[in-house]
Amino acid sequence: DIVFVLQQKEHPKFKRKGEDLFYEHTLSLTEALCGFRFVLTHLDGRQLLIKSNPGEVIKPDQFKAIDDEGMPIYQRPFMKGKLYIHFTVDFPESLSPDQVKALEAILPQKPSMQLTDMELDECEETTLHDVNIEEEMRRKQAQAQEAYDEDDEPPGAQRVQCAQQ
Repeated sequence: DIVFVLQQKEHPKFKRKGEDLFYEHTLSLTEALCGFRFVLTHLDGRQLLIKSNPGEVIKPDQFKAIDDEGMPIYQRPFMKGKLYIHFTVDFPESLSPDQVKALEAILPQKPSMQLTDMELDECEETTLHDVNIEEEMRRKQAQAQEAYDEDDEPPGAQRVQCAQQ
């Protein structure tokens, strides 16, 4: 008997889920708003031209699909799954006042929220700061686990048990 063991090798851009492939691609903000074109080199070496539709805006974490560009379907070698492209959008770190004015001139207006001075006097002013949410959640989970693990009772204390009926 001959036994073949296949090990799937990780790829930096492609991930396989069954018959479907997932591809990660980052767009600049300009590309996301104004359109893009790029060449995707498929796993088999073919070059696919990927382009947005005219006037289409790509949002952060948006997915697009291309039919029949995934992996071959089991026992159907001429049928393939889908190739999903996951788009991330690279935003600038900051904008100059002139850039802000230029954007405000061409983008839709901000929703107007007119507050009177009296309403503003009743508000508490806050300050936003950057946060690494994954790190925050890990820290909070560790603190919750520590609180759960702490023993609030003195050593040798009896625990209350349910009464027998």
